[in-house]
Amino acid sequence: MPFTALGLGPKITKAVREAGYEEPTPIQTKAIPAILEGRDVIGVAQTGTGKTAAFVLPMLEKMQTRGPSRCMRALVIAPTRELVVQIEENVQAYGRHLHLKYKTIYGGVGEQPQIDALRRGVDFVVATPGRLMDLMGRNFVDFKDIEFVVLDEADRMLDMGFLPSIRKIVAKLPKTRQTLLFSATLSKDIEGIAKDFLKDPVIVQIGARATPAELVSQQVIEVSKAAKADLLIHLLKDKALEMVLVFSRTKHGADKIARKLAAAGITTATLHSNRTQGQRMLALKKFRSGEVRCLIATDIAARGIDVEKISHVVNFDFPPQPEDYVHRIGRTGRAHAIGDAISFVAPDEIADLRQLERFLGRGIPRTKVEGFDARASEVAAAESAAKYNAVNQGARRQSDGGRREGQAHRTGGRPGSGRPAPSRDGGNARRFDRPQGRPAAASTTSSRDGRPAQTSAPSSGRLEKRTNPFDATPWKNRQSRPSSGRSGGPGGRRRP
Repeated sequence: MPFTALGLGPKITKAVREAGYEEPTPIQTKAIPAILEGRDVIGVAQTGTGKTAAFVLPMLEKMQTRGPSRCMRALVIAPTRELVVQIEENVQAYGRHLHLKYKTIYGGVGEQPQIDALRRGVDFVVATPGRLMDLMGRNFVDFKDIEFVVLDEADRMLDMGFLPSIRKIVAKLPKTRQTLLFSATLSKDIEGIAKDFLKDPVIVQIGARATPAELVSQQVIEVSKAAKADLLIHLLKDKALEMVLVFSRTKHGADKIARKLAAAGITTATLHSNRTQGQRMLALKKFRSGEVRCLIATDIAARGIDVEKISHVVNFDFPPQPEDYVHRIGRTGRAHAIGDAISFVAPDEIADLRQLERFLGRGIPRTKVEGFDARASEVAAAESAAKYNAVNQGARRQSDGGRREGQAHRTGGRPGSGRPAPSRDGGNARRFDRPQGRPAAASTTSSRDGRPAQTSAPSSGRLEKRTNPFDATPWKNRQSRPSSGRSGGPGGRRRP
């Protein structure tokens, strides 16, 4: 069936052909006519089946009839910056022959260009909830002409805690609008929440609920946590693993995997929320171009990865949620291509694997890797960890010793005592004592009443306690003076 049979006009179908597509996918065949009719739609299909085009094409077809506008007419909300950028790339490609203006709004980059675009007027906006809420709070966003609202990867947005923000955004939208939800997975609970935003929606579901792509070959390798990195390096010796996407559960874990692969001479890049937007876009660009062989990513970043020709997906850390597994392995086997998914499962992850198999309704084959000595890898990892801990403990002891010495230097006391050190004469040294080792010369002073002045004998280097810093005469032999309006020693002024 050609795209023209779905009700799309010549400008849109021309752009689709130029993008290299000849026939619509099943989700596009069912969703596009319903959207052109003006119905709200909930679309559920496997990852990599063309869901983005399923809502972008009919929206552009309906928007071109009115021409450009100074106010926003279409809003697509997505959970990650990468997904926002990739949706906008699709919008630009399919709307290249239309006179419409498009803009992305997301965090991690300067906001002024986004504000300027909204002031000038834009037709189609793709945004993340956080930055959109920020601009809404400062009255830079006008929703009065909104015709279409799309929640892409709706289940992930709601699961990630964006529900309060989504509710606030939807509350500001006009009541008369068309609302669309698309995702690879959509649980019953999420459907119930989603129906709060839609009116009498049409549910378009392709295939079984939340199932992986059929063309993805899946296998499980049971291995200890300590041996996972060495196993990955061993597998990458096979040149058939040309373009590999590796999933880590944490950002720290992703960086650690990347360092180990780089040490083994394997080109890698990382993609997670601790990276700046420029770093994330550069990592995707290098991965797409083949400059790096492996991309290490976390689950949240995975929702924005739309890269063709990924040969293998490796679950370095097995996902605890079946839906995350579906999204992960859906990065390969896209657009009817064949892909492979390899999952490393440690003993404490067996329960998650069994949960996934119950969810899928079938088992996943176990595989043993030839030529890989897991025991030797575990021993090497243990020795490396012991060496690392020993170095850290030595550094910690050295740091603690330096801290105690610094404390002693500040207080003049013994390390760790917190008390000043005793002076040479057995007492505590005072701030204003004469520096030790400098003997005091004999001196005479005249008293105010004309009596002979008391003579102080030369010191042997030890000072009298409680001496005036400005006068060698002991305080106990000094007589009170009338107030002269000055204090604090010669030249000093009375403090207010």
